[in-house]
Amino acid sequence: MLILARRIGESIMIGDQVELTVVDIKGDQVKLGIDAPSQVKVYRREVYAAIQEENRAAASAAPQTLPSLQGLMGKNPPSGKPAAPGGISPKKDPQAR
Repeated sequence: MLILARRIGESIMIGDQVELTVVDIKGDQVKLGIDAPSQVKVYRREVYAAIQEENRAAASAAPQTLPSLQGLMGKNPPSGKPAAPGGISPKKDPQAR
């Protein structure tokens, strides 16, 4: 673990795109500002742990729910177009382009 000392207004860089700035210090609480690209997800540690636990629970439940989902999409693989209810393809309109 790297440990750095910073004062209010000072920053550190994580890679080339993430800047972490000390915004405020009150007692034993430090406020941090994070400047990162929108594709970089930033979570508090406890929120990240909760997301990971939900993902593990969903992954372990998926095999049990899969049989109840079979047949909903019909016999053909997805084509990128929305399917009609029940997996039935709508009739094509000969005048449609």
